[in-house]
Amino acid sequence: MIVKEFRELRRDRRTLAMLIAMPLLLLVIFGYAANFHVDSVKTAVVGPQATQVAARLPSFFDVTVTHPLDGHADAEQLLQDRTVNVAIVTGRAPVLALVDGSNLFASQSIVSVLNKEGGTVSTQILYNPELKTSWVMVPAIIGLILTFIGTIVTSIGLVRERETGTLEQLAVMPIKPSTVILGKISPYFLVASIDMGIITGLGMLLFGVPFNGNAFVFTLGAALFLFVVLGLGVFISTVSQTSGQAIQTAFMFTLPQILLSGVIFPLDSMAAGVRWIGYLLPLTYFTMISQGVMLRGASLASLWLPFLVLTAMAIAVFSSATLRFRRDLAPGRRHHRSTVAQPGAASTVAQDGSGS
Repeated sequence: MIVKEFRELRRDRRTLAMLIAMPLLLLVIFGYAANFHVDSVKTAVVGPQATQVAARLPSFFDVTVTHPLDGHADAEQLLQDRTVNVAIVTGRAPVLALVDGSNLFASQSIVSVLNKEGGTVSTQILYNPELKTSWVMVPAIIGLILTFIGTIVTSIGLVRERETGTLEQLAVMPIKPSTVILGKISPYFLVASIDMGIITGLGMLLFGVPFNGNAFVFTLGAALFLFVVLGLGVFISTVSQTSGQAIQTAFMFTLPQILLSGVIFPLDSMAAGVRWIGYLLPLTYFTMISQGVMLRGASLASLWLPFLVLTAMAIAVFSSATLRFRRDLAPGRRHHRSTVAQPGAASTVAQDGSGS
């Protein structure tokens, strides 16, 4: 029995990956990403003494914008567009530092450093004046819940068709693979949209989270994000033979999004070798959109980058899922899978490597 279990485990590559790759992934993530300390922040200095003040700032402030002719309104616009984390307005006594409160960990570090300067700098926190954690977490949790619904639940969809044998019926119907996929995800899209509305409303009601932006921009961003995670769930189902395999694979896609998207640990504090992974995850960009719209009232123009990335991800994921599904519906593939499913075809299952 021990030898038999080892042989089956060797053939079950996904379980083997969960046992070996997942602990290594968690070690790397918590070793390099689990850090709440921000070493530097992007800074803008505006006003008549912008050049002189920028030269005297500590190294913690990474001055990326210096505009002597700009004023208070321009500084607020830089914060709203998330160009910088703090904008220092000169030409007044004391100098005024405008802090982006929607970036919680960075703003806490900024306030701590500025307090050491004593009365030489006056601090004003925008978009989250009391630095409430709930104001930052609720917009991110919206995306997190949509990730669970879209990826894990949807990934079981086509697998269930394969397990019940109805995938063969879909193969002989005069329906395009893309139409089948759209039909499969439509109910989940509707349910996830309702969940999003409920979560957003409860977050605003229970925690007092503001909604300062345009509802259309928020809805458009959520729709794009849903298409990405639903398409990802369908793609997972096309490469899985059983519900267990689909759940395992979906979990491996979901866990990095929880830990590396900036929902829990700030991206700015992660090691460079790990941070780039966060920029490959769709939840990272939806969090930018949800926090930007709800807290800062950011416009579509200032959020063009996350919208562009989510659009590209949606096209790539759906194209991959459609091509993979078309391959599953090919006559040769259908015949092979039906042979594997027949009783007594143990040798065929062993050769396929997925019959454990």
